[in-house]
Amino acid sequence: MIGLIGKKIGMTQVFGDKGEAIPVTVIEAGPCTVAEVRTAEKCGYSAVQLGFGSQKPRRFTRPVLGQFEKHNLPPSRHLREFRIADTAGLEVGQRLTVALFEKGTCVDVQGVTKGRGFAGVVKRHGFAAGHASHGPTAGKQPGSIGASAYPSRVIKGKRLPGRMGGEQLTVKNLEVVALDPELNVLMVKGAVPGPVNGMVLVMKRKGDS
Repeated sequence: MIGLIGKKIGMTQVFGDKGEAIPVTVIEAGPCTVAEVRTAEKCGYSAVQLGFGSQKPRRFTRPVLGQFEKHNLPPSRHLREFRIADTAGLEVGQRLTVALFEKGTCVDVQGVTKGRGFAGVVKRHGFAAGHASHGPTAGKQPGSIGASAYPSRVIKGKRLPGRMGGEQLTVKNLEVVALDPELNVLMVKGAVPGPVNGMVLVMKRKGDS
């Protein structure tokens, strides 16, 4: 399913037709340049590679620069590939904008969650801490983590302290509340993963044309 590469600007609210406040995430989506078109005959699968953002040429490796110079395109900071069923109507150098989406439809947004570092079970898994008074000394300890005689080990998948965040996450079925092709702005209802200015992928839902 095709989509756009974008940047999370932040959250705000807009008012609906009935005056209700709708929380929205503002995304700067595109414009994205078509850098490569993959076809089943040539590559064994159908996909389109999009570029977004700009960067100094000296920050790219020579192979990456060569890819853009081959098509006489300015180098893009971000490159992502989208698998699609049909590449008809797409050509190298074409620019895709938020006009790809429509108000009222739903999209999937993919990003990398904020990194929280090493976190305990209370913050990472929502465990309840022990009482701070009247005797208990458990504090924020995870409690018993395994059996004794059998199987004499910690079961896989046990919820324990560890690294939290910094993982790829896709939030599905977010409604497009508003869009502005002139400003390349897309507003979706609800929250999307990642920090402000973090890169996100906005993808059309399967079945949407």
